[in-house]
Amino acid sequence: MARSTDRNARIRKAWGYTFEWIDGLHHSAEQLHPMTFTYDNLVDECLERLDEISPLDNARAQTTRTSAVKTPKRDLYYLLENHAKDDPKLEQLWSEINSVPDWVDWGQIKRGQEVFFRYGHPILNVLSLQSLLGGMGSPRLVETLTRTGGFSVDVVRRRLLETLQHVLQVSLSLDSIKPGGDGHVSSVRVRLLHASVRCRLLSLAKRRPAYYDIERFGIPISDLDCIVTIITFSTSVVFVGLPRQGVFLKEQEIDDYIALWRLVAHYMGTPTEPFETTAKARAMMESLSMSELDPTDTGKILAQNIILGLENTAPTYASKEYLEAMARKLNGDELSDKLGLPQPDLYYRILVYGHCIAIMTMCYGFRVFPQLDQAFIEFRRRRYYRMITDKKEGLGGESFFEFKYVPFYHRTTRLGKRNPSKPTKYGVETLAQIGLVAAFLAVMGLFCGTLVGFKLLAPVFVSDALIP
Repeated sequence: MARSTDRNARIRKAWGYTFEWIDGLHHSAEQLHPMTFTYDNLVDECLERLDEISPLDNARAQTTRTSAVKTPKRDLYYLLENHAKDDPKLEQLWSEINSVPDWVDWGQIKRGQEVFFRYGHPILNVLSLQSLLGGMGSPRLVETLTRTGGFSVDVVRRRLLETLQHVLQVSLSLDSIKPGGDGHVSSVRVRLLHASVRCRLLSLAKRRPAYYDIERFGIPISDLDCIVTIITFSTSVVFVGLPRQGVFLKEQEIDDYIALWRLVAHYMGTPTEPFETTAKARAMMESLSMSELDPTDTGKILAQNIILGLENTAPTYASKEYLEAMARKLNGDELSDKLGLPQPDLYYRILVYGHCIAIMTMCYGFRVFPQLDQAFIEFRRRRYYRMITDKKEGLGGESFFEFKYVPFYHRTTRLGKRNPSKPTKYGVETLAQIGLVAAFLAVMGLFCGTLVGFKLLAPVFVSDALIP
């Protein structure tokens, strides 16, 4: 009895998620706080050297004068590659990003990549409407994001597509995630982009301390922020986002997926220790849910801009009401209320359940047949990447994660306005409607089958009852 009472005392609830707190595995806010002041020093030092080699202002001027330039304004990755042997710090960073840790099992990494494409549809839901939108509940995160201006209604969709490009590139193939592959290179580019944003904010704060409160929010894009980023792509996907859509992964799939993102964390200069085991990764996610989420008015603005920026756009072509209903499903009512997401009508709540039914049917159905499963994995590998880079409805080509949204003193992000647009005939809501119809037909089939069975068996039971 005492053991049961003790366990109940360790139960914690955070934003609709319940877990057991285990001392030594979970971390309090006080224990995590020092990591808000530590960061990727090496890449910042290297950025200073790269700025000396190719000043950002000069690169912009040259690009402006050349109207037909198709390359990014300044590719820090190739600057690093070309000058790695010219400077000890650059050589140190180049050696680090091209090293493969001893704990990497390429067979496991390959399986982790397949997990993404096996459950691609529901994972994309999580990344856009939980990882990104729900992340706006972190005050420290939004203090950085709002100063870049990259989450206004007009550009938020492109920011999301760039993020999805990175996710796709690290999942495309083993060659892609190995040093020199597209996934590896994009991870390093994101690392360099983070350094650019961090250095810019610190520079502005140094001249005007009131611009960014370092004592309160810590270093921009700190070690803890980077850990949060990896968690939103991995642990929160498999333990929160997918289960809330009715999709539960096998233990091996979870281990493999987290191992993939541990390798990405290594390339990105993020501490990998929290991802050594699935248990540690999950405990870190749960600890952060207690300490990091406390939505502010700024977070509300960014969250609502995400909805407005994604409404009736490819590839989902979902209405604002449907996106809000799905966001509430993935983030829970408590966090959604704090982020200012309105309660959806009953129709859209039911529609979301129809979507989940369709997703569950596809995910579990394909998993039963290995050959069909592999065929759809390969199909999605090709389809998703074409969709993201499509000229008309995507990025129009690959993003090089250049430093486009440069913070300055008066830049901030304001609440956008809803763009008038006609709903498309076919989109994700059509899939949800199909799911509802399929569920209704299944229930009716089961009901009718039960009635027929009862009628067929009733005479047998009656005759048996009459026999003395």
